[in-house]
Amino acid sequence: MIDFNMQDKVVLITGGSRGLGRAMSLGFAEMGANIAIISRKIDSCKATAKEVEALGVKAFPYAAHVGKWGELDDMVEAVYGEFGQVDVLINNAGMSPQYPSLDEVTEELFDKVIGVNLKGPFRLSANVAKRMQSAGGGSIINISSTASVSASPGSEPYGAAKAGLNAITRSFAYAYGPTVRVNCIMAGPFLTDISKAWDMEAFNARAASVIPLKRGGQPNEIVGAALYLASEAASFTTGAILAVDGGAH
Repeated sequence: MIDFNMQDKVVLITGGSRGLGRAMSLGFAEMGANIAIISRKIDSCKATAKEVEALGVKAFPYAAHVGKWGELDDMVEAVYGEFGQVDVLINNAGMSPQYPSLDEVTEELFDKVIGVNLKGPFRLSANVAKRMQSAGGGSIINISSTASVSASPGSEPYGAAKAGLNAITRSFAYAYGPTVRVNCIMAGPFLTDISKAWDMEAFNARAASVIPLKRGGQPNEIVGAALYLASEAASFTTGAILAVDGGAH
């Protein structure tokens, strides 16, 4: 039997208060993990922390902007001060603001998208992986997107940043092995709070024609993949990019 028990483990999740991050926070908590919930909005972090603690584990809500290295470094110090360890890091925070056309993408927008989706995970992974090495090991999971390998009309900077996240997954797996494993979940379209702004009639029609499972994913459907990559079940898995996308890519 595969054992996904996370008793006494500490899992740090960026973007951990909403959408896929919230689903993973609750999923890992159900397996016994203590959760550091990181997001820009402390009220949202605290709300999810209450849900996590209702499952009988500890939660540590903390507000930080993933695109700012100084805030990330302070956050890591705070998490280690609270728990004394991080066993699993999940780089989940992301952003993909809309823009009217490619020639109207501003430098500010481009830098924000790269900062949150690539620069932040680079710094956070390097900071935490070094500590994991000293402690004997750990697991890092990056949350990428099918936009990294497919045409992404309307979200080109986001797709480029996630392609970079795929690349550093493989490089960090080499740099911090054999004790720290680094893997990536390449997520397809999930029906989170963000999808409330979608034209669902158009999405469902497209999904029925181009996605083998003919639908978008539910947030809880990413949890099994994350638990696998975090657990000893994946002890010989590193540098992998696992598609959880209904076959969309």
